[in-house]
Amino acid sequence: MKSYRKELTFKTPTRRAYLNITREVQKAIDDAGVKEGLVLVNAMHITASVFINDDERGLHRDFERFLEKVAPEKPHDQYEHNGYEDNADAHIKRQLMGREVVCAITDGTLDFGPWEQIFYGEYDGMRAKRVLIKVIGI
Repeated sequence: MKSYRKELTFKTPTRRAYLNITREVQKAIDDAGVKEGLVLVNAMHITASVFINDDERGLHRDFERFLEKVAPEKPHDQYEHNGYEDNADAHIKRQLMGREVVCAITDGTLDFGPWEQIFYGEYDGMRAKRVLIKVIGI
């Protein structure tokens, strides 16, 4: 059994962003030399997420509108957490979008259905944050 660990670092220029990281995950699988196994991809910060969906900009704007309805950024004083920072909404958005994904690796590639891609979701950006990629298999 092989095991491989890699970290990605992102610093988005905006507070919120969606980045397609599928290529970076596949490169980690290639670097690991795993042909059959699993890959875990998780956001290592509590105001960011990793999820699987379609790479379609309209859908990403729909995510943003939905998340702002459920957990609006402002007014900041609506949240108890915001006594120290103004990012309570980002914590809630992360909870809704998820912390990580686990994907099958078959014949050395991500075993995805049509349109599936891996995304990093940022909800409190403009500072460096990490994503862990852990590949295990044979």
